[in-house]
Formats: sequence, C-alpha cells, structure tokens
Amino acid sequence: MAQEAENKDTDQYHYSKNLDNAVQYLSFALGKEEYGVDILRVQEIRSWEPVSRIPNVPCYEKGVVNLRGSIVPILDLRERFNLSKAEYTPLTVVVVLQTGDSNKTRIMGVVVDSVSDVISVDKTEIQSAPDFGAKVSNEFINGLVSVNERMVMLLDVDKLLKLEELDQDEN
Repeated sequence: MAQEAENKDTDQYHYSKNLDNAVQYLSFALGKEEYGVDILRVQEIRSWEPVSRIPNVPCYEKGVVNLRGSIVPILDLRERFNLSKAEYTPLTVVVVLQTGDSNKTRIMGVVVDSVSDVISVDKTEIQSAPDFGAKVSNEFINGLVSVNERMVMLLDVDKLLKLEELDQDEN
C-alpha cells in the first residue's frame, strides 16, 4: 500500500513537472510540411473569404478583411516562404494571430492550407533551427520538434508578423 502511494506521488510529480514545461501550439500544413504557432497567439481560425486588395504591397500580402470593425491584413504563408502557389480550397483557412507588447498590439491573418491540431510540447524537446548559412533564412523559425514521428517547425509569431513597411515607418 505504501509503495502504491509512493508510485502515485511520483507519477503526480512527473505529470505536474511535464505541465510546467509544456507549451501548446496550433499546428497547420503548408504543402507537405507542418508548422506550429504558439496557441496563446491565436485569436481565431476562419475559413477563407475574398479580401479587399491593397495596391503596391508585396505579393504575399493578399489584402485586408473587416473583422468585427477592425481592418486585418491577410498574408499568404506559402508565398511568404517562397513555396509553390496552391489554389484555395474549402480546407484553406485563415489563422488570425496577434503580436505586440504592452504598448502596441498587431493583428494579422495568415492563409494556410489546413489546420491540423493542437499539440502539447515539452520545452526541453524543442531543438534549435539548423543553420544553413547566410543564403538560407530561418529567421521565422523558433525551433523544431518531433511529434508522433512528424517534424513540426515552430514559428516566431513576432518576427513573422513584422512587416517591413511598418518597421521603416517607425525608424
């Protein structure tokens, strides 16, 4: 009986320890690759809808939508990452993300092929992104993690949603 109680306490310790290190990510697909963003940055998931085009913006900035009175820019992650273009289907979704600090919050939508699921990751299992040299940018990748034998690239939402035009205006 004492052994059972001790095992239960040990199990409880490992469970709470794992929760302390756990981080949740929303995973989604772009082609055959899987990516993840911090679930705390996800405001909502919406089906694809036509956007209002804005002239003179990079091709990956698809336009804007009115989201309950707020104008939200929509970026196509396939185009942002220089992946091949794909037709929008009924599975195509827009993940609305938020970033910023206490002074300023920015909300943007990113077009992805499909949403997979919410994954819980132990922080200690996250590996840093490999360095491919100066010609290959991995600036948007926070790390990599293997989940059920799938490799998931964890994206840095703050860097991903930082638009060059806005940065130039602030300088």
